[in-house]
Order: sequence, then C-alpha cells, then structure tokens
Amino acid sequence: MFAKPLIALLLILPLVGACAGSTQVLAPTVGCSSLIPRGWSEPVPSAALPSSDAVEADWQVFGIEQTGQLARANGRTSDVVEIVTSCEARDAKAVRQIERPWWRKLWPG
Repeated sequence: MFAKPLIALLLILPLVGACAGSTQVLAPTVGCSSLIPRGWSEPVPSAALPSSDAVEADWQVFGIEQTGQLARANGRTSDVVEIVTSCEARDAKAVRQIERPWWRKLWPG
C-alpha cells in the first residue's frame, strides 16, 4: 500500500536534490588591479650618476647599472600585461559559468 508512493519518492528525490544542491558560481571578489604588487605603481629609480671627476670605468659601470634598471622597468610592464590578461580570462570564465543554461548548472564545471 505504501510501497508505490515510497518508490516514486525515492525515484524523484535525486532530481530534487540535484536542483537544491547545484553548485554556486561566484564572481571573483578581487579586482585585477589588486593583483599587481603595490610598489609597482612607483617608477623604477635611475642608477646613480658618477661624480664629475669620474673616470671612464665609472661611466661604464653607470651604463651597465642603468641598463639593468631599464630591464627591470620593462619586465614590470610585461608582468603587468600578463597579470591583467590572466585576470580577464578568470573573470570571463566566471561569467560563462554564471550565464550557462540551468541544466548545465546541475553538473560542476
């Protein structure tokens, strides 16, 4: 007598549980600019100029140090572009997961 309703309930229960227990997709709470290190908003300092009575070797050392500072500044630029590109891809993935059809939300991923 109670077997048929119980069997029907057992068959329907996983479907109800899938709807109630579907995964939530939350948008990233951290903006892309927060991923860039704090000190990078300040310019890279120049190498120290040699004194006025410097010899040729001092100017060569200055040139090498200045080239190193330039490489450091250029490295920051490429790193920032990579950080922002990765962040935008992360945000686009979250938006795609949020906007997918309801039946696709029943499965994670």
